[in-house]
Amino acid sequence: MAGITLETAKRHLDAWLEAELAVTNAQSYTIGSRTMTKADLAEIRKSIEYWQEKVNALENAAKHGGRNRVKRFVPRDL
Repeated sequence: MAGITLETAKRHLDAWLEAELAVTNAQSYTIGSRTMTKADLAEIRKSIEYWQEKVNALENAAKHGGRNRVKRFVPRDL
């Protein structure tokens, strides 16, 4: 997986979850006629989904010995 370890993926996921909390509490504010927006919440959520998928894939790879197991079968009517 391009050198990404499970621990690295978990750290990134935790960081993005913390970012989501920070943004949801005060995403933007206005002082006078100027408005400040911290970040795009939709982009943060996309990153959370990406890192969650990475964590899941790495956990599954560790559980199954580094291989994704796929079994193919052909249903037959006997």
